[in-house]
Amino acid sequence: MSVKVIIQMYPVMPARDEHERETRRPLGRDRDLYYDVIHGMTDVVKAADELGYWGFTTVEHHFHSEGYELGPSPGILNAHWASQVKQLRVGQLGYVMGAQHPLRVAEETAILDHLTHGKFFVGFARGYQSRWTNVIGQHLNSRAALPPGVDGTSSAEAEAQRQSDDELNRRIFEDQVDLVLKSWTQESIEHKSDYFQVPYPHDTGVVGYPAAQTARRMGGPGEIGDDGEVRRLSVVPAPFQRPHPPVFISSAASMEAVEYAAKKDFNIGYFLDIDKLEERAIYYREVAKNLGRDVPLGYHQGNIRWIHFSEDQAGFDDALKAFDLDIYKNFYAAFFPNSHFTPGTTDKEWVQSIKDSGLFIGGTVDDVKRRLVSEWERVPAEYLIFIWHYAQQPKEDVIREMEVFMKEVYPEIRDAFPEPAVARA
Repeated sequence: MSVKVIIQMYPVMPARDEHERETRRPLGRDRDLYYDVIHGMTDVVKAADELGYWGFTTVEHHFHSEGYELGPSPGILNAHWASQVKQLRVGQLGYVMGAQHPLRVAEETAILDHLTHGKFFVGFARGYQSRWTNVIGQHLNSRAALPPGVDGTSSAEAEAQRQSDDELNRRIFEDQVDLVLKSWTQESIEHKSDYFQVPYPHDTGVVGYPAAQTARRMGGPGEIGDDGEVRRLSVVPAPFQRPHPPVFISSAASMEAVEYAAKKDFNIGYFLDIDKLEERAIYYREVAKNLGRDVPLGYHQGNIRWIHFSEDQAGFDDALKAFDLDIYKNFYAAFFPNSHFTPGTTDKEWVQSIKDSGLFIGGTVDDVKRRLVSEWERVPAEYLIFIWHYAQQPKEDVIREMEVFMKEVYPEIRDAFPEPAVARA
């Protein structure tokens, strides 16, 4: 079975340097620039379709005034892309469930599944950016899942609060995802948890619905109770794919997230170097085996990487400085100071930090081949997820690198994922 290659883009609003990003603040609200960027992104999507990539995805992020990760409405982009391509699958990594209404997500994704003729996948995420997760998720009292020490505090009290917020975020996330799965797969649903009730109020049902008798005769099974109250809801439409579209979760990734994905038979994408990824891929397989599913190593695993092609390593350094340094230095490093990223004091040190993270691959075609082949020898992951910082990196250059990968590198790992012997969800 071929390794499935997905491209993920935000996009990033381009600037020559930090100074220009400062002087044009807030760059995220530059309507003329965004117009050009978002329509240029469609050309990248079309190129991915023509080159034979498996999928194309974006993220859910809000309020990025700096212009780094503009992704407030991934479903809208998915719908637009579906009208532009022939074979490419589209999706998102993913809907941040602590800031979403689960029934609306179920409806929207089911419609998108139909619009794409079943070439659609759904991503769920927990949300790690407090600026927007806490604001949009206030109806659930949701808090972002912050890594340890990310807020600059190290007191026992602050860490206890972080852990409490993280646990609440996880409980809300799992509850919301369960509601989406119910909505996709059951003719009618009811649900009561600490965070959501269906119907509302759950104890009495919805009293006084004028068309109750119509729903009793024509609606979903059990929707109407003995006294005419709404007791269950039927979420429509059902997805095109049976039982539902493929599900991904993205993670940094805790072992709890790996265990959750394995229990649900979900795909999981990792922002991790190969050592940590291998550890989690092995654990995923062990959890699945304990549940009676003997799956090959790499099953449902997604290796997330940034990639550049150049004539030599000096050219790779130049590409990192031009296209990745800004967002890495001023955004990524702020959120993950104790994991992937070691702060630098000069551009040269920052570029080395980027390379040392294990997430960026670059150099000559042979350099990239050796690196990816070595990683697939350790973890023959089912998915390879590439990020390019379009439009900080110009459209033409992104498409060039996409083409080089598919024509000169992909054949080396295309058949590296073994055919699973288990039934796929």
